Amino acid sequence: MSPILTIVLLITGWLTVAGAMLWGLMRISRHHHPQVQPKPQDTPEKPVAGAANAH
Repeated sequence: MSPILTIVLLITGWLTVAGAMLWGLMRISRHHHPQVQPKPQDTPEKPVAGAANAH
């Protein structure tokens, strides 16, 4: 086996393993962290005039 072929096979194998690990990590993270839906904003209630100061 020539040295150039050995280096090419090492780099190809490393890229294949790195791609598989990244794919698995992304799959796991997407599965365990679902998308969060934003809550609808509540409309603030208008205060009744004088109600807070009634004793």
